[in-house]
Amino acid sequence: MRKWLITTAVSAGLSVFAGAAAAQETVNWRMQSLWDANTTPQEFEERFVARVAELTDGNFQIRLFSGGQIVPAAEAFEAVQSGAFEMMKTFDGYEAGTVPAFYFTSTVPFGFETPDQMEAWFYELGGLELARDAYDDYGLHYVAPSVYGEEPIHSTFPIESIAEMAGQKGRFVGLAGQVMAAFDVAVTPMATGEVYSALERGVIDFADRGDLTANLEAGLAEVADYVVLPGVHQPVTATAYVANQEAWDALPRSYQAALEMAAREVSGALRQHILVQDQVALAAFRDAGIEVLRLDEEDVQAARPTAVEAWRAAAGDDELANRILESQLDFMRQLGLL
Repeated sequence: MRKWLITTAVSAGLSVFAGAAAAQETVNWRMQSLWDANTTPQEFEERFVARVAELTDGNFQIRLFSGGQIVPAAEAFEAVQSGAFEMMKTFDGYEAGTVPAFYFTSTVPFGFETPDQMEAWFYELGGLELARDAYDDYGLHYVAPSVYGEEPIHSTFPIESIAEMAGQKGRFVGLAGQVMAAFDVAVTPMATGEVYSALERGVIDFADRGDLTANLEAGLAEVADYVVLPGVHQPVTATAYVANQEAWDALPRSYQAALEMAAREVSGALRQHILVQDQVALAAFRDAGIEVLRLDEEDVQAARPTAVEAWRAAAGDDELANRILESQLDFMRQLGLL
């Protein structure tokens, strides 16, 4: 009996020591974000890596790189997949042509109206697990989303209804492009950096580009006289922290929890910041002589059945995409959106 007690005590002591050692393990990762250096979104990624370090007593350090700094943005998915670096901040819609499920984990045009609705779907209705399922086959782990609000439309002509967009040339990408095409918009996908010149030269008549502050900083007040809200093409945006699966599995559970916690905290902080800054940006647009137009809620509601058809077409026969879409549709019905 005494020998058993001693052995048990030693084993327990070793377990405690092993746990303490794991808690003090030093881990160094690299992460490439979506954003350019010295921008507001990149500032929040800096907060994210700092918070992870704080939650792990400085033992989990993530070296942050801006978009394209390690590899071109279009190659980040494959780079993290191969283990070239451990983590990325991405927009799932970029890969939706290959993985249809990603259409619905990034943004749903004419879908959720507020970030809280989409975040509730992620955290309360199984959306997080479904997003992880979508990444499983690619050796990647979906850590958590950053969920924030609408992006506006900038137009060279007044738009006061969905019907007035028909026959006009608009810049949209991903699922937004497919949905807007269903409203007879002549959709022209192009890189974000090309939007200013395309509006200026008349290549397009209106465009999605980014949030109000980013668009103000990009000078869109110089080339488009109208801001159209709500941003029905992208009413809610979800970007994602995604890690290499082997790197994730190698982390102590406490470090995994630190990533998840920091991601959710920063998502809320960014959303609140954008909510405040949107009002500042709108005032600046008005000061520059830009007219802010608002679509009627009844018009938006009447357009949703057409959007739903486009969602289903995008999901096609992909089993997981349809599971995600049906989950979101159920919640939208409960919310009275459909």
